[in-house]
Amino acid sequence: MSIHNIRKEVMQTLEKNIDTFVEKFLITPEKIWQPTDFLPNSQSDTFLEEVKEIREISKELDDDFWVVLVGDTITEEALPTYESWLLDLDGVNQQEGTTNGWVKWIRAWTAEENRHGDVLNKYLYLSGRVNMREVEITTQHLIADGFDIGTATDPYKNFVYTSFQELATYISHNNVAKIARKKGHKALAKMSKIIAGDEMRHHIAYSDFVKEIFKIDASEMMLAYQY
Repeated sequence: MSIHNIRKEVMQTLEKNIDTFVEKFLITPEKIWQPTDFLPNSQSDTFLEEVKEIREISKELDDDFWVVLVGDTITEEALPTYESWLLDLDGVNQQEGTTNGWVKWIRAWTAEENRHGDVLNKYLYLSGRVNMREVEITTQHLIADGFDIGTATDPYKNFVYTSFQELATYISHNNVAKIARKKGHKALAKMSKIIAGDEMRHHIAYSDFVKEIFKIDASEMMLAYQY
């Protein structure tokens, strides 16, 4: 049997527990936070005052800080690329819809991640510190150009990649939260901290997938990790 087919079989084996993974690592839309929980309420009479406060506090943060926050935002907003890449992995068949457990996982994970770009984009816009049109053009270029992370359709390599990628985003968002807090920007600090929490939860999930594959196909998983 080819390595390609073996990996599909391993993915099918793990897929039997996908509902457990979803329940353990993901949160339903009704229970998880949403962007509006951290943004001024546009239906409130105090909306304009709240926006003015954000603009005033934002002046205390250095340009370097906003460059990092723009980078974090653009990274989060490239989700169409990440989702389409993962849906092409061996063992994932989007033609089966959510009857394919991995499709269910990828779509639910994407839905959680999508909130990050939404809230960061709106916050950047309200801050008045960033040329949003340039940010939007950059995001459009990133999605239109796509990217190749060099893992092909190999789920082993992709899960190693996503494990590290989720950890990296956790570190960046968490550092943004620390700096924002020091500058007295409590709302932004709380928002970035909770985004970091999502990323850590996703990091643990993908790391768990790697651990499970190690139990079934240790040699090939180690080679993927080495790669």
